[in-house]
Amino acid sequence: MAKTIKGKDNRLLLGVTGGIASGKSTVAHMLKEMGAPIIDFDLIARQVVEPGKPAYKQIIEYFGKQVLQEDGSLDRKKLSKIVFRDFEKRKKLESFTHPPIYEEFLKQVNWIAEKDPEAIIQVAIPLLVESNLQYMFHKLLIVYIPEEQQIARLIERDGISKEEAANILKAQLPIDEKVGYADFVIHNEGSVEETKKQVEHVWQTLKKLQKK
Repeated sequence: MAKTIKGKDNRLLLGVTGGIASGKSTVAHMLKEMGAPIIDFDLIARQVVEPGKPAYKQIIEYFGKQVLQEDGSLDRKKLSKIVFRDFEKRKKLESFTHPPIYEEFLKQVNWIAEKDPEAIIQVAIPLLVESNLQYMFHKLLIVYIPEEQQIARLIERDGISKEEAANILKAQLPIDEKVGYADFVIHNEGSVEETKKQVEHVWQTLKKLQKK
C-alpha cells in the first residue's frame, strides 16, 4: 500500500499530526495557502459512515440502533464512548471503517498527483503515530504545544473539566514522545507570526528535498 500511495512520480507526501488542541488545522491551513493540497482523514472518516454507506450498515448491524441520532445519522460521540472502553469493539469498528477510509485516501492522493505530479500533499491525521501510519509518508510533521497548554486549550475549547481533559490526553501518545517520530516540529505555543515563520521554513525545505 505504501508504494502505491507514494507513487513513482515526484509527489511528496507529508503526514501532519500533533496532540489534541495543538493547532494542527491552523498549520495545515498555512501550508495549504503556500500550495500544499490537503487530505483530511477526519473528514474522510465522517464521510464513510454516512447513512447508506457500507460501513454505516455494518456499524448498525453490530452496535445496534443505540448509536444513531434522531435523524438517523451516526452518533459519533456515543460510538466513541463505547469503543473507548472496549478494545474488541474498537477493533471491530476499525474493521468496518478503515478499508473504505484507505480506499478514499488513495483515490484522493492519485487524483491530486494526476493533476500535479510535483504536488506536496499534506495529509492531516490526528492519531497518525498511534495508528503506526508513518510508513505511508515521505516526511512527518508534528505540531507541538506543551501538555499543560493542551489541557488549558481543551478546557476552553470543549468546556470540559481539567480531569476530563487529562483523561483525553491519556488516550493519546504523550506529545513529547510523538516529537521523536517527526522530521519537522512546528512549535505552536507562541504567536501566529512565529508559527508562520516555521511553516514557511518547512515549506522551503520540502521544495528543496523534492528537487534532489
